[in-house]
Amino acid sequence: MTGGATRAEVCVVACAEAWRGAGEVLASPVGGLVPALGARLARLTFAPRLLLTDGEALLVTGGGAVEGWLPYRRHLSLSYGGRRHAMMGASQLDRHGNQNISCVGDWGQPHRQLIGVRGAPANTVNHPVSYWVPRHSRRVFVERVDMVCGVGYDRAAAAGPRVARYHRIVRVVTDLAVLDFGTPDRTMRVVSLHPGVAAEDVRAATGFPLDVPDDVPRTRVPGTAELRLIREVLDPAGLREREVRG
Repeated sequence: MTGGATRAEVCVVACAEAWRGAGEVLASPVGGLVPALGARLARLTFAPRLLLTDGEALLVTGGGAVEGWLPYRRHLSLSYGGRRHAMMGASQLDRHGNQNISCVGDWGQPHRQLIGVRGAPANTVNHPVSYWVPRHSRRVFVERVDMVCGVGYDRAAAAGPRVARYHRIVRVVTDLAVLDFGTPDRTMRVVSLHPGVAAEDVRAATGFPLDVPDDVPRTRVPGTAELRLIREVLDPAGLREREVRG
């Protein structure tokens, strides 16, 4: 724990920060409990205009109360016009932000079948996307993904302006650090290290050379009011601690 906050709670705040300044967009945290808590925390604190969905057909508040109807056609109009920001999971990610959630190994005869491509290509082409990785390791952060599901910066650029128009990978949050693609060649870099994590810890857990600035800051620790919301309102059962190792 740091300043009274656990690593899981630091990750919740780091995920919430992905929606800072996003305005009135639809937040779709589909990568796990921690990003879902992050989106709700953002709505309750610094992003009151954020739209939250129950995952089916309703708009909800940060506290979970129903505040509107979101028919599928409206959801699609938001998704295909850049007004949605999804935070997805990733079984593999490379330095350019290409994501794999479909299979491990050769596509024709994979070692492991995963959940499939799902909506990852359309998500990454049509609106901003972030990723949540609860176990930062070389199995996830690989030199080359086995199958491209979410589109990275190199492939979006190669496909041209029509594909790259809404393509933006906002950030990658893991149990060790926060990363983005703010380098000149749009490859992954560390923007903050979680309290107690060293730069070498992140490099050792990453399967490709990683840009780590000398003056990289620490990830923001949740304040007293944020901790109260996380612990008493959003996740009183403490399920977040099961998703992030100590």
